[in-house]
Amino acid sequence: MTAPVLQINHLQKKFGKFQALKDITFNVYPGEVFGFIGPNGAGKSTTIRTLLGIIKASGGSAQLFGQDVWTRSVSIHRRLAYVPGDVYLWPNLTGGEIIDLFLKLGGQKHSARTDQLIKRFGLDPGKKSRTYSKGNRQKVALIAAFSSNADFYIFDEPTSGLDPLNEQIFQNLVMELKKEGKSVLLSSHILSEVEKMCDRIAIIRQGEIIETGTLAEMRHLTRTVISVTTREAPDGLENQPGVYSVKAGRQPNQVSFSVASENTESIMNYLASRGIQAIQSNPPALEDLFMRYYEQSDHTADTKE
Repeated sequence: MTAPVLQINHLQKKFGKFQALKDITFNVYPGEVFGFIGPNGAGKSTTIRTLLGIIKASGGSAQLFGQDVWTRSVSIHRRLAYVPGDVYLWPNLTGGEIIDLFLKLGGQKHSARTDQLIKRFGLDPGKKSRTYSKGNRQKVALIAAFSSNADFYIFDEPTSGLDPLNEQIFQNLVMELKKEGKSVLLSSHILSEVEKMCDRIAIIRQGEIIETGTLAEMRHLTRTVISVTTREAPDGLENQPGVYSVKAGRQPNQVSFSVASENTESIMNYLASRGIQAIQSNPPALEDLFMRYYEQSDHTADTKE
């Protein structure tokens, strides 16, 4: 099996008595776009800062390209590109000057690709950065990152402040990196963005990874929403195993409900016995899965209180 580009094993980080990271374990492989999601304060940025060698882990290990992220951070940085969620720039430099500076710091040069990216994102590189909106500041960092010939890209809420058109440009560029065999770690609050691009996903909550895998593998934890009209009244549907949130529709014998994936077959048999006249199903989305973890977390907190 191909060796991972990023390998994290039981990573931990304490700030005094507060344990920000309790147990972080996941790998990212060549040519993979890996989604890293969780609520604010869950530990996403702390994990990323550890990978960048900005802070030192309290326990566990993290390696990029087979090298320790803390002791070998200088050599690692030559092979990665990073875009944070809120970019701060030198106010008296133009956007173009900052892009060139970022590239030079990474041992790269302004190229034809850089000019193409400036045009693609619609950035005016001649303006002083102090005049830029948040979205334009993000564009500067993204253009520099996508211009560099890195092996590993870390994006931490990279599309914050971008309009939908530029969000789509970002997504297209990430998929181009994937085709080139590059690896990407994407932390994002935009779940539809993660769902579109990511091969695998890790969900972090309170400093721990609580689920890792492909979205297809995770769908067993989600519920499919079904709207159906039957010839006979679907009496007792709400009592069937795995059925939730049954609501009557506007038409006779029309209902909508959600069903756990493992109970789908038995429910379809039940509906067939009532004579299906029309049916529509919506597959579970990443947001459904994520919100269920939120609900579990809130329920746990309420129980502890």
